[in-house]
Amino acid sequence: MYVLGIETSCDETSVSVVKDGRMVLSNEIGTSVIFHKKYGGIVPEIASRMQLETITYLADEAIKKAGIRLGDLGLISVVNRPGLAGSLLVGLSFAKALSLATGVAIIGMDHVHSHIYANFLDGKGIKLPFVALVVSGGHTSLFYIKDFDKIETLGQTQDDACGEAFDKVAKILGLGYPGGPYIERLAKSGDAKKIKFRCCGTKNPLDFSFSGIKTAVLYYVQRRSSFVVRRSSKRTTHSANIAASFQETVIDTLIRKSFLACEMKKTNRLVIGGGVAANNRLKVKFYAAAKGSGIDCYFPSKELCTDNAAMVAGFGYQLFKRGHKSNLYLNIGLN
Repeated sequence: MYVLGIETSCDETSVSVVKDGRMVLSNEIGTSVIFHKKYGGIVPEIASRMQLETITYLADEAIKKAGIRLGDLGLISVVNRPGLAGSLLVGLSFAKALSLATGVAIIGMDHVHSHIYANFLDGKGIKLPFVALVVSGGHTSLFYIKDFDKIETLGQTQDDACGEAFDKVAKILGLGYPGGPYIERLAKSGDAKKIKFRCCGTKNPLDFSFSGIKTAVLYYVQRRSSFVVRRSSKRTTHSANIAASFQETVIDTLIRKSFLACEMKKTNRLVIGGGVAANNRLKVKFYAAAKGSGIDCYFPSKELCTDNAAMVAGFGYQLFKRGHKSNLYLNIGLN
């Protein structure tokens, strides 16, 4: 079955064609991030306007590159939750119009759950059940996956998401947006042991909290009048140490809670997805920790870590096979 995936939950616009839930035939992605950089974060109106302008073109390209016709489609899988209201409406409206015009079935998808499925597009034979960690700019959550339509939430962020904390710390240090790649690059030349930061505790041991460590970095910088925020191309050793300590603490927290979830659910399989999963230091540390624990860690390819429609199409196929589908009354859900 050919499935058309549509992803417009944030600033990316993506359309993909996936065959039988595994074979990615096309995966077109457009982004408006260049327009958000000067604001240091996503401006919803800019994102939705760009998506409105590009979605038709990207859909045409996706179908053309897949070498199929509209009539060959067996399903349209579209993200309808969670995300920015205007952005979700662009993708959902396009999907519903296409479904109405072609008679092809439609199914609404959870953006966060779709990130988990990105691992299954790389040809990995991951057995169910498993624990999944989704770590991105807007979400940090742990799930127990019994089946693709039997997903239990084990824990989630109580304030800032992990990627959001990276963005805010990058802003405090005078770096660019999005903050993840800047922090990772700067941290390579820093010493994480020079400064000690920690993440806040949570009532549920599998929940996350990253607001506290972000604030700790802010106060640390403010208390040191001799610390000059980076405003040129030269990176100070001090700022590199801050970036390294922050990054190590956050990653250690993700590892500890993810492995605890595996222990509690008695599984040795851990699947990681989301934009922050593209962080190389995070991968290295997860793999190193897994060696001594007997846990198998799985990461998607770097291009499938960020928001993309291939994961949406693949996941939609699995749910459709299990009897799930939507209708033209499908609406958006922000949470």
